[in-house]
Formats: sequence, C-alpha cells, structure tokens
Amino acid sequence: MVIQVDSPTLASRVADVASSPVRDILALTEKPDIISFAGGLPAPELFDAVGIEKAYCCVLSESARRVLQYSTTEGDPQLREAVAERLGRRGFPTRPSDLLITTGSQQALSLVANSVLDPGDTVLVEDPTYLAALQCFRSVGARVLPVPCDAEGVDPDALDELITRTRSKLLYLIPNFQNPTGRTLSLGRREAIAQVIARSSAWLVEDDPYGELRFEGSHIPWISSLAPVADRAVLLGSFSKIMAPGLRLGWLRAPEPVRRACVVAKQAADLHTSTLDQAAAARYLKDADLDAHLDRTRGAYRRRRDALLDGLPQVLPTGSTWSNPLGGMFIWVRLPDGYDATTALRNAVANRVAFVPGAPFFAGTPDQATLRLSFTLHAVEEITTGLGRLGAAFTR
Repeated sequence: MVIQVDSPTLASRVADVASSPVRDILALTEKPDIISFAGGLPAPELFDAVGIEKAYCCVLSESARRVLQYSTTEGDPQLREAVAERLGRRGFPTRPSDLLITTGSQQALSLVANSVLDPGDTVLVEDPTYLAALQCFRSVGARVLPVPCDAEGVDPDALDELITRTRSKLLYLIPNFQNPTGRTLSLGRREAIAQVIARSSAWLVEDDPYGELRFEGSHIPWISSLAPVADRAVLLGSFSKIMAPGLRLGWLRAPEPVRRACVVAKQAADLHTSTLDQAAAARYLKDADLDAHLDRTRGAYRRRRDALLDGLPQVLPTGSTWSNPLGGMFIWVRLPDGYDATTALRNAVANRVAFVPGAPFFAGTPDQATLRLSFTLHAVEEITTGLGRLGAAFTR
C-alpha cells in the first residue's frame, strides 16, 4: 500500500513572488557583444581601485585581528562617524548613533519593511518607482498603491487625499534623480510632502542612492531633514554608486524606535555587515578624497548623459518624449501610442543593444510604451554605437 504524502510548501507570502526583475535585467549585461542601456551599473573603469586596495591593505596590516573578527550589529564606529560627518556637511546634522550600517541600501529597505509593515498594510509609492522596492514591499504582504504624479513628481494634494483615505502605513520616495524617471522633487514639493506626512500616521522612507551624482544645480535638502517629519522619516543611503557596489555597503538614518527594530531584524538576518569591508571603507574615507573622485565620476557621467540625449532624436520613433535628468543614472522614454517596449526589446537584443521596458516599474496600470535607459556604464563612443543599433531596432 502506497501512502500519499503531501509535498512541503513555501510560505504564502513568497508563493506569488516572481524572480527579481533586477537580476533578470543584469543578466542582459553579461553578454559581451551587447551594449546595454539596461542595468543601473556604475562604470567599473571609474572605480578608485588603487585607493580601495590601499585601504584594505592598511586595515589588514594594522588591525587584522579586529577587522577579521565579528563586529557589532550597528556598524563600524569610524564608518558611522564618517557617514554622519558627510550628512552634516550637506545640511543634515547627524550623530553616529543615528545610523545603522547595512549590507547595501537594499538591505536597509528590507529591514525597514520588515520592521514597520504588517501583512495588509498599505504602502504608497511614486508611479513608476524602483521595481526592487515594489518586490520588497510585496514580499512582506503589503498592499502597494501608486500616488498620482506629474512631470515634477508626487502631487501633494493627491497624496494628502490618498494617505488619509487608505490610512497608509508608509510612503516610499526617491526624491533625487529618481529611478526610473530621473526626475527630482523641488524644494516646494518636498516641503508640501513633509506637511502631509506630519498630519498623517505614516512613516516616510526616503531613498537616496543617487543624490551625490548631481551634474547641474545645487543640493536640495532631504525631506527627512525638514522639521515636520523629524520623528517619522527614514533616510537610506548607499556607497554602491559613489564608491563601488561590490563592497555592498549602505546605511539608514532613522528615529530611535525604527532604528532599534531594524537592529533586531538585522541580527536575525546576518548579525552584522562585513567587518573588513566596513573598516576598509572607513579607512578610504579617511585617507582618500572621495569628493575629488566624485567630481571625476560626475564629469564622465555628464558627458555620457549628454551623448545619449543628443542622439535620441535621431533614433527614437517620431513622437517619442524623454526626460532630461539633472544627475543620476537614468533617462525615461515614452514611445508614441501603439508601441510596446517589451516587443521593441526583442528587436533591440537581436541588434545587440538592450534597455529596460518600463512596465515592471509601475505599481498601478503599466504604461507599455515606456522604457528606461541608463547612460553610466559605457563610454561616449560605445553610446554612439549603441544609439545606432537602437535606431536600427526601432526601424525593424
């Protein structure tokens, strides 16, 4: 007699979670013959490999026993002090104790989501928004709703109505050079959003991985730094775009209740971020000139952005529109009505060029005619070649 035994099952919260679109996108960049405008990757030839190597050598030669040992969950004191100092120089006074070092800012977002969200809670996001954030919120069982946006970003009046009606638990924003649209919220919009949050019971999570990649204009204060939201705003940052993503170093600045909950969640996740990587990053920030490195990086990225913008009118279908970002890594394109960017991607890959269709970035009804182009990975000459291939793909 054969006894039928039920197969083991997955947790219900992950049963409907698909493969990460980010990883699927990055797979396109691994083909050597493809010029990829897809993944938001920093240019590897611009990494300060010599300075980073020197930092690792220094901490290993001077304090190997410490940097190869377990560490505290909150993070390396010297790295937290360095991050606090950089925030203070940009107008946001911060104590090292206000910070938690994380394994990339993606982990920071995951820790916050797990710390403040219960299944069924409502999260509000820009539409479109960072697709890995959508995946993160959905993985904890949250209901994700889009906030109406215009060319300047979130509409504060629409946000006020929606956050009140849905009793939302969290608002997630990328105010600087947003992924995927490249847009930046004005100071007026930031102040209006802060007032809305202050009148609600929602947390604000402000994600800023691109803020130091500004090519034009002046720094705009973080929403988190505005007085009305001091007790309910979480600011996320990353070293991936300004130093090197392989370090997997990020941080969060949060009010004490959230930070304490995130520390407990991190202890369960990975105990602490790599001791060695944190120590090397702190030493790099002490010995090297990150601001000079960023000046070189911003100059290169600005030239690449301009090369891509200059070529788009010649290669995109007539009637297309696109953003003109003041920094960051992305240009957002809308093709004329009737076009499907996913279908166009098949032609593009056949022509050895890639981009990201815009549909996965939408929390609401996806716009199939949109796509995202990243300009940071390739030099100007490769961008010119890629534009030629892109034009041929749309002709096909």
